[in-house]
Amino acid sequence: MTSSRSPRDNYMLPAIQFYFDFGSPPTYLASRMLPAIARDAGVAIDWRPVLLGGIFKSLGNTSPMDISQKADWMRRDLQQWARKWNVPFEFNPFFPVNTLTLQRGAVAYQNSPLFDRYVRTVFSAMWEKPQNLNDPATLTTVLSDAGFDANDFLKMVASPEVKARLRTNTEDAISRGVFGCPSFFVGGEMFFGQDRLDFVSDALRDVAR
Repeated sequence: MTSSRSPRDNYMLPAIQFYFDFGSPPTYLASRMLPAIARDAGVAIDWRPVLLGGIFKSLGNTSPMDISQKADWMRRDLQQWARKWNVPFEFNPFFPVNTLTLQRGAVAYQNSPLFDRYVRTVFSAMWEKPQNLNDPATLTTVLSDAGFDANDFLKMVASPEVKARLRTNTEDAISRGVFGCPSFFVGGEMFFGQDRLDFVSDALRDVAR
């Protein structure tokens, strides 16, 4: 499950704000571990889909996978984290994937009961059983097989409101100092990277005191 609500009704700690993009493999790993962290702390996850390419462009930055030596290291590092957490992971051979449509989909489904299923479906097709989500026909098949109406999906991601909300999310992330995904905020403090989830847990304990 991608959402997490407090089992304790007497109070609610601040949510974990989670800026994410499906095209980021560290973000996928974080998405598999974060719900348990939030559940244990008794907080919700505030999922905030952004366009990572837009963040990079605003900063004059590029993907770390564009540097061959760093890319080789990152592939090994991701596999190590996946083994450590016992999370299924396979690097997508079609990487990089243009995630604009995928991120708009996350925005479109965000306030619906389908959000959890959409996030899980797309992350799985990206990083568990990789498929070419750059291909519209493949994306349609992936969504249809998961029980989504592909025609409704295409209408929603073309909506001016959905497009504007994704832009706003991305601009908000940039204004808060986000430079990549996954990024997390707890009590106004930012953490970056799936390898900082222990620090996220520590921050949740601090704000609970």
